[in-house]
Amino acid sequence: MANSEKNLRICPNGHRYYKSSDCPTCPVCEAEKNPTSGFTVLISAPARRALENNGIHTMEELAAKTEKELLGYHGIGPNAISKLKTALEENGMSFLKS
Repeated sequence: MANSEKNLRICPNGHRYYKSSDCPTCPVCEAEKNPTSGFTVLISAPARRALENNGIHTMEELAAKTEKELLGYHGIGPNAISKLKTALEENGMSFLKS
């Protein structure tokens, strides 16, 4: 097994962390961004970032998308779709039909 060397990184907010990959995500900043309420609390960080990066911040914006469209976003998979579908249904909404 290859030895993965971790490198010291410093994010724009000044947090110091070590990573062995080229991923620029600061774990401290990510932990601070974890939601405490709303539908995004149900899904993983990659799925949450996928929604944010595609301008989806509200249930109404989510309901204006099709499942197929969301599955095309990097970070969104069947598990996230299932959780988001349940959240929409609990609020009397659904994904846009294709």
